Amino acid sequence: MNATDRPRLTVRSPADLIAAVPYLLGFHPVDSIVVVAMRGRRIVFAARADLPEPGTDPLLPAGHLGDVIARQHADAATVVGFGPPERVTPTLDAVRSALADLGLPVLDALRVTGRRYWSYLCEAPDCCPPDGTPYDPDASQVAAAAVYAGQVALPDRAALTAQVAPAEGIDGAALRLAGDRAERRLLELLEAAPADDEFGERTIRRAGVAAVRRSQRRHRHGERLTDDEVAWLTLLLTHLPVRDHAWEHTDGREEDIALWGEVLRRAEDEVVPAPACLLAFAAWRAGQGALAAVALERALTLRPDYTLALILDDLLRRGVPPSDLDGWPTVTDPRVLRRRRRRPRRPR
Repeated sequence: MNATDRPRLTVRSPADLIAAVPYLLGFHPVDSIVVVAMRGRRIVFAARADLPEPGTDPLLPAGHLGDVIARQHADAATVVGFGPPERVTPTLDAVRSALADLGLPVLDALRVTGRRYWSYLCEAPDCCPPDGTPYDPDASQVAAAAVYAGQVALPDRAALTAQVAPAEGIDGAALRLAGDRAERRLLELLEAAPADDEFGERTIRRAGVAAVRRSQRRHRHGERLTDDEVAWLTLLLTHLPVRDHAWEHTDGREEDIALWGEVLRRAEDEVVPAPACLLAFAAWRAGQGALAAVALERALTLRPDYTLALILDDLLRRGVPPSDLDGWPTVTDPRVLRRRRRRPRRPR
């Protein structure tokens, strides 16, 4: 699910809407049912689900999508099914019924198969011929405008998943050695902790805050983190106070997504959940729900009981909009606002 706080794309026809869907989701949907929610004349949300396998109940994705769209305070919606008619039609009908039960008008219901589309609500042969309406997504002005605005639509969801997978060319042996050095460094740090620092909690948090700040600063300056820096940072992030400090200082900025994406792809499996959740949170805040979802999938595959991943996964599945966290510390902290705007502090 994606909120659509992105550069505006002008949609004037069903073909335009179909061309816009991959940019709303972040990838080209295949065998999917998509609901595009609108408030007034603006698209505010897009939610996708896989088409059920033949012979399975189409009501399952319909009920889920209906619940998600209901939380967006939308005025209307358009439903688009991508796939063959025998799989699209039952699911699309179930979604239309679910939206009708919510009192949400359906402006159009479309099926896309190949490079043709059909409307389930239009029966006029002059505008909706029985053999479908041809369209060329590559020639769409919507697609051109999206690319010009810097939006990306990956070929499929697998390509999106690859963005959170271990990076190609990574030397696993070197990472393990860096992890061993990080563990020895942490033991030495704890041995040198003051006697009144029970379990070394203050010492670890202090080291973690320094590591997060250094990583953010180096990444902001275009410097690539070393294996030792990644290993040290990810080890410290396994301590909740350190992870929560990083969480409080993560928003939907591009630099946040880039940093935690790099750290995630270079992290060893046992320390993946924390950077995966930080990437997911940053992506969700930026309206990139699909990227957030695949990051959480990787975290939960390795740690099904990881609490922060479960919380964020629930937010995504329920379609909670990022605007519900407009009071997040990074957004409203006066120190951050002053630093961003580069304004001098007024004298008292």
